[in-house]
Amino acid sequence: MSAPVREGKSPKTSAILLVMNQKYPDHLLGLIQQVSANYQVPPPKRKQRGKQPDFSALSFLLLTVVAVVTKTFCDSEMFRLLSADAPLRAACGFSRTPHRITISRRLKALLPVAEEQIKLCGQRIVAEVVATQAQTVSAVDGRMYEALGAKWHKADRLLNRIPSGLRNVDTESYWSKSGYRGWIQGYRLTMQTLVFPEPVPLFAAFRSNKEGEITTAKMALKEQRFVVTDVLLGDQAFSDAEFRAAYGEAQGWVLTHKQLPKQRRSWKHDLFAYRKETIELLWRARDAGSRHQRLSDERRSEKRGVHFSRSLALSDLLAAKLSRRQTASDYQRTD
Repeated sequence: MSAPVREGKSPKTSAILLVMNQKYPDHLLGLIQQVSANYQVPPPKRKQRGKQPDFSALSFLLLTVVAVVTKTFCDSEMFRLLSADAPLRAACGFSRTPHRITISRRLKALLPVAEEQIKLCGQRIVAEVVATQAQTVSAVDGRMYEALGAKWHKADRLLNRIPSGLRNVDTESYWSKSGYRGWIQGYRLTMQTLVFPEPVPLFAAFRSNKEGEITTAKMALKEQRFVVTDVLLGDQAFSDAEFRAAYGEAQGWVLTHKQLPKQRRSWKHDLFAYRKETIELLWRARDAGSRHQRLSDERRSEKRGVHFSRSLALSDLLAAKLSRRQTASDYQRTD
């Protein structure tokens, strides 16, 4: 018999607590333990002056896993959930329940932490999993996510003016034009994935639409956050001469459709076709059921961090289901 749910909680939180009080193996705790075991400790950084955080970045990364699984994206709901479940609180590494404002503030700063974690995991994958292959191959692409709320048009944006009567305006989003979606006000996720043997993420960055994926990739490559593989498969945007030159100096080679021979089909066409079976397949899976990707209430910065983690969790699930029949060694570069 499950414990009764106290009054005063929202119906959503009450339902979550009721389910978690059932007598069956807690798979959520098992998932948290698995994510914690694969956590990559970042290199030590110089401590800033002032009071140090009471809770680690790992604890809030694990909290986003809880948020994705339970679909609990409000900081007050997370606070009540942690307060009522001591085993869950201990599994996330919290010595006590963080204040609601602390949860909101730390989740706002989650994106750089999550991006660094993906980079460290990607470097470990390239170094250990594919170390026996002759060449490493990755693919990079970007997707736009439409923000909810009213549209803030260019004329008002330039004047930093919100028209009277306009509500729920996401001032951090930006307009950009997609080749097949048209104009979108929102954000952009740029992701690099491994091609062989599995399409797992190596690098990811969530930015405003104001910053294109090639700009994001250039900056990440300059700051050594972009994982350099022997071959990088990209679309037309990554045919940029400056990016290709910088990637070449890092001992890599960029292959786009502009490098494909037009007179006859070669091994380059076969290798480039794997973009559709790896990173483009991840985007199509996300697009299923909706014409545009949307963010649930983009005015809340902490929810963007949770949404970012949800995108990466989907990539990991798809990577486990996909398999490659060939390896990178089947496509030796001979040009």
